[in-house]
Order: sequence, then C-alpha cells, then structure tokens
Amino acid sequence: MSLRHRRLALSLSATMVVCGLGTATPAIAQAAAPASTDLIVRGTQATMQVAALTDSILRVRIAPGGTMPEDASWAVSHATRIARARTMPSANGFATAALKVSVDPQTLALTVTDKAGKVILADAAAPLSLDGPGFTLRKAMPQAEHYYGLGDKTGGVDRRGGSFVDWNTDAFGFSSSTDPIYKSIPFFIGVGGAGGSYGVFLDNTRRAWFDFGHRDDATLAFGSNGGGIDYYIIAGPSTAEVVRRYTDLTGKAPLAPKWALGYQQSRYSYMSADEVRGIADRLRSDRVPTDVIWLDIDYQDRNRPFTVNTKTFPSLKGLASDMEAKGIKLITIVDLHVANAPNQGYAPFDSGKAGDHFLHNPDGSMYTAPVWPGPSVFPDFTQAQTRKWWGGLFKDFLDDGIAGFWNDMNEPAIFDTPTKTMPLDTVHRIDTDDFAPRSASHAEIHNVYGMENTRATYEGLKTLRPDDRAFVMTRASYAGGQKYAVTWTGDNSSSWDHLKLSIQQIVNLGLSGFSYSAADVGGFTGGPSADLLTKWFEYAAFTPVFRDHAATGTPRAEPWVDGPAHLAIRRKFVEERYRLMPYLYGLAELNARTGDPITRPVFYDYPAATAFSCDQSMAFTLGDKLLIGGNPKPDSPMAYPVCLPAGGWYDYWTGMPVAGVKGKDPAFTTLEVKPTLADLPVFVRAGTILPRQPVTQSTAETPNGPLELHVYPGEDCAGDIYLDDGKTMAFQRGAYLRQHVTCTVKGGAVSVDFAGRDGSFAPWWREIAVIVHARDRAGRVTLGGKAVKGDWDATARTTTVVVPDQPGRVRLTFAR
Repeated sequence: MSLRHRRLALSLSATMVVCGLGTATPAIAQAAAPASTDLIVRGTQATMQVAALTDSILRVRIAPGGTMPEDASWAVSHATRIARARTMPSANGFATAALKVSVDPQTLALTVTDKAGKVILADAAAPLSLDGPGFTLRKAMPQAEHYYGLGDKTGGVDRRGGSFVDWNTDAFGFSSSTDPIYKSIPFFIGVGGAGGSYGVFLDNTRRAWFDFGHRDDATLAFGSNGGGIDYYIIAGPSTAEVVRRYTDLTGKAPLAPKWALGYQQSRYSYMSADEVRGIADRLRSDRVPTDVIWLDIDYQDRNRPFTVNTKTFPSLKGLASDMEAKGIKLITIVDLHVANAPNQGYAPFDSGKAGDHFLHNPDGSMYTAPVWPGPSVFPDFTQAQTRKWWGGLFKDFLDDGIAGFWNDMNEPAIFDTPTKTMPLDTVHRIDTDDFAPRSASHAEIHNVYGMENTRATYEGLKTLRPDDRAFVMTRASYAGGQKYAVTWTGDNSSSWDHLKLSIQQIVNLGLSGFSYSAADVGGFTGGPSADLLTKWFEYAAFTPVFRDHAATGTPRAEPWVDGPAHLAIRRKFVEERYRLMPYLYGLAELNARTGDPITRPVFYDYPAATAFSCDQSMAFTLGDKLLIGGNPKPDSPMAYPVCLPAGGWYDYWTGMPVAGVKGKDPAFTTLEVKPTLADLPVFVRAGTILPRQPVTQSTAETPNGPLELHVYPGEDCAGDIYLDDGKTMAFQRGAYLRQHVTCTVKGGAVSVDFAGRDGSFAPWWREIAVIVHARDRAGRVTLGGKAVKGDWDATARTTTVVVPDQPGRVRLTFAR
C-alpha cells in the first residue's frame, strides 16, 4: 500500500474511545465528572493515545500497528509517566484545568488550546506520515512563532528556518553551520504564538530530525528513522514555565559544588605534575582567582583510563594535596574506551571482561575499535550491573583527592572509520529501570550512550561519597542528562565567529535543561589572538561554567600569555565573577529547585524582547537581574544599540541609572554602546537587590569583609541571599541559609526590609554592607528605628551603611 493510501486508511476508519485504568468505553458514554482518563483514537493503521500527566503536560503516543510499543524511557521516570491529572471529557477530547485537547476522528489531527480557546499547538493538514519504521509528524507553524532549544546546535539562537539532525557526533573543529554535533536533546520551545510559549519533547533515541520551516515555511515537522512515536507537549504560557515543566519531566540538575562556579584552567595537556604546580603558582602570583585545574589524557599511562603515568605524575595524591592547600581542585579526564589489554595487569579490562561488561558484535565477540589507547573495548552502560562496576573504578581517584571527572569521547567516538562511531548493529543489553530485559542495537542506544556513561560515573561517585556533591562533565548526552553531568560545547575554534556561537549554544543549552554549560574559552583549535582571548574572558565571566582550555600544539592560552595589559583586563573580569559569587551561587540553587537556567535569553524574563528591534544575538541575562549587552559583531569597533526592557536599568560598572532613548515601542529603550577592548556592557535591572562579596582567590577562601547588598531602587524591588557549605548534601538536611530582602521607595526615601531567615547554616560574614544607588543626598539612616551611620559618596551617588548581620526581620531606612 502506498504512503498516500496508508494515510487515507487512517482517516477513513478512525474511532474514538476514552480509556481509564484498562477500561474502554465509547466517547459518548463518558461521565460528566472529572476523572483521570486517557484519550485513545483508533484507526486501521494507527492508534493515538493522549494522556494528561499534569494540567499543563500532555503525552502523545502513536502506534502505527495499533499496539503501543514498550512503555519505557531513558529520560522520563516511570513514576512521572504514569501520573495523571484530572480531566473533564469534551467533544472529541478532554480538558484539564489549563488546556483543551481535541482530536479530529477523521484525520487524527491534534489541537491543543488554552482555556480561552487560543491555539497553543495544532497539527498540520497531513499530521502523520509513515515510511517503513520511520515517521514524520507535522504541526502548523504560525508566522509569528520562533523556536529555541535542541541543546548546543550550531546556527543562531532562533531555530526558525533551520533543519537539524540528532545523532551524537565527534565534531572536532566544527563550524557555525555543522550539524549534527555532540548532543541529542530532542526538545524545542515555541515562542510567540497566540497561546503563549510551549515545548515539545520527542522521546526517541534513534536518529531524529527537526525542520522549522526550512522545507515549508508553514510547517513545523519532526520525526525519526525508527523507534516509537512518543512525544510530550508542555504548555506555558511563559517560556519560564515551559522550561520548569520540562525539567519536572526529565529531571533537575543537582546543585553543583560551589567551586565548580569558580575560574577553571585547563589545557590538552599539562604534561607533568611539575607543570601543574607551575601553572598553579603563576595563577596565584598573578592574583587570578582560580578554583580548578584540569588534567587531560596525558596524565595517564599510555592513554589508558583509570591509570596514571607515574614518571610524569609520580604522586597524584601528593599533587592533589598540594593543590588543595592552594584552594585548587583537580579534575581528571576518564574516557569510556578501556584498552583491550589482556594479561597485562590492566585492572579495568580484566575486571570488565570477567564481569562481561563490554559491548559485543552480533556474533557474540567483544566489539573492539581504535581510540586513544589503541584497540579498545566499551562498557555496556545500559546494564545496571555494568554501571555499578564502572562507578566503583573511581575509588582510587577519590581516595587520592581528585574532586571531579571528565567523560569525553562518549558519542561514542571511534577512530579510523568514516562514521566516527561504532557499527549500528553493535549489541547492547538493557537490564535497567522499567525496560524489559532485552538486547538493543547501537542504532537505538547511540544517542543515550554518552548520557548512560555519565550516569554510571555520577552514580558511582554518589555511592562512594554519598554526602559529597559529585561533579562530572560530559561532551555527549541526551535529554535528561543534566541529572548526571554538566557539559561544554566541544572542540570549538579560536575565532570571533565561535565566540558568538558559544553564547548562543550556552543560552540554548540552558533552555534545554543543561544550565551548567561552558565553551572552551579562547577556542580549542587554532589559537586566539590577544584581543579575542581577552574578550572571551569578559563574556565567560557571566556564563555558568568558566573554563579556559586549548588543544595540544596550539599557542598557550593562560591568562598571562599576552602581557600585563591583557592580563589586567582578564583578571578584572575573573575577579568580578568572584565578587558576584553570592548571586551566582544563589542562581545555581534556584536552578536545582526550579530548573530556571543560570544564563538565559533576554525574553526568558522579559517576553516582549522577542519583538525588540535590536540585534540580540549576543545579548543575554545572568538570572533575571543582570543583562549583558553583547556586541552582535564582537570583533567590530562600530557602535551598536542595546535594547533594554522597560522598567529602568543601571550600569553595573558605575552604579548609575541608564537613560536610554525611548522610541515608539514602550516595551524597551535603546542605548548606543561604543565597544572597547577593556569593557563589556552589563546592566542591572531597576528593583534589584544584588548580593556581592569581597574578592577571594578561590571559593575555599573566606571573604575578608562584609557581605554586600547593592540596592538599585525600582519597582518590585527584591533580592535573595542563599548560602550553604558549598560541598556536601547537608543543605538537604536544613543546613542552609535563605533570606528574602525587599525594598520600597516613597518620596525619595528607601526602606530595605529583611525577612526572617530559613535554615540553620551560619554565614561567613558578621556584617552586611547595604549600598543604595542613585542617592542625591546623604539622608538619615535608621535600623529598626535607631539611627546608624551612613556614608554618602556624592560622585558615585551611593549611601553605604555597614550593620551587624541581620538574621531576623528588621527595616533599614534611608531617608530622603
């Protein structure tokens, strides 16, 4: 039967029933009372099932043969998938408290609207095509809608007009148009439609593709070459609500150790323990705050994972101890390719073979292929027992004081083959979670292999050190991989184009669940110019993970390499990151609770920004309170406009209010910026209370001085203080500090109100310095009604008062 006739058969013989708890009844017989039911529409060639997991999250499954495939997922837990919201039956569908769902019984076209009837997402005229085991789903694409997400894909921030493939690929030296690259995160967000923002997550691990109007500007299409048709629709209406609900579905990133937010120095490779000590000494003597040094593959014996070259690194434990004394953590790379080295005393191979933990060829032999150690074998991470074995291999490194681990090459990358990866018929064995025990081909597992690698590492670290926060970095992953690892954008290039691309990738990774993300500062390949490396430092200071990394054979890229003038600028921005650590760490904790990204597109918190006239390809926010007004042509000396959302802004560097030019659109003002090498425009939203601290040389060092609260008067003025020990899980047992602070402005007077604190953690500070900006006179200052000394700086237009720590409710008033 032709594809055209198969679609015709679907439309001619569809009937609709509603199924709840295993009982099917005709739609016309549904009770009027709310119930937890699934909508099932049956056709000759396919069956569609629509379930409301929550009031705002729908799961859609389509079975071309009429029988639903295995109900299992690598991204969404069983408990989440079986949850059901209360629904009210309606004609051809149902309603939740937030949505209306209908399916045309003739075409199987799905339409989702809000309660007011505004369309959130609707199928196109031919909603489903089948091509053997493959499928295509088509949705209508409104002209006003734009698309974001899919992880660290290349191209612009907005996916509209593009076409993308999900197939994890070792993409060394990728360009700004290379696709696919390292990760497969089949989740996108539609923004700007009549029903508000929404998300779609296609939970399909095989090679998948997405077309956002590239072939047909009125059609959003996506599909796969095989696997189940299983996708989720996540309603907003705001983008923030979509991201939070997506991470409700696939998991939140755990709160990282605080040191992971500090500056990190790396190279492929630091070749000896002496070189590492020299790098650390230079960072300290040049007063560049630093928390981490990374060890790439050359610390190992013959590139074999879980080994150390004792000629160049005679005591890894001694090196880690020396670094710890300087406030610096060591992270080591541990790739997943185990050297095929029988009878050589190589324990990972010996124990892995004895436990039958490696992948097999279809004929039952061990799959072997060349990677860094030479002929290598590969763990079967889809088995729970293999993940447990792998995780246990980290014990010696932890005992030596290694703080974190880097899982690279896990697409998986294979040398000397045109596909860059293993054959699609390589055999995996699944024995985990809610999957039925079975074998699976690499075609099915490829896109989740890297994620399961990091899962094994993360779970192993948590088993070995359950009260420590595990830190794992990965290159490859899948949706939900944020539960196990942070990520970076892979082997980028030293070019201005890649500086710009890095910001766009990090923003979209944040929207895709991976809030902790980085790009190799300066570029991995090529070698940056002095100006490029300096400018990259400036931007990276406001991104979630800040790692300077470069490839072997390239020019050195440490902060000091281009002389004292460039070092001074780079150090200034690293120091500013450490001053902002209370704010940055608070954003990390917020991400762990809500899923809100650390680095965000401007429209995340200011929805009107999608229509701003300025080029926002390099503009982003750090949380909701700082806006980085990046240059859309970062190497250009020409002035450019920055659009600032309505409500008022301050210059972060001067503390002064910013007076932008108002245009016809009241949603924003425009500020003309003249770029210079030493500066990056950063703005603070009016109505912000921003916590800062004195500069330290690492997060292990206690700041010397008071906690600072900078008050930028404006509407809805508020800020939060969050603190815990930064390294253990004690915060889950109440050992944290959380305090909300607000301010009000009336007749020129500013009142700052401290709420009572939650949690039992004692802060490092004994005093709090409250700095109120935009003050035209000193004014009288009172704390709890009693006068206290305030210092007015006429030039900076600030009034500063230093008061004892305030754990309880109290008001601090700055009179006019």
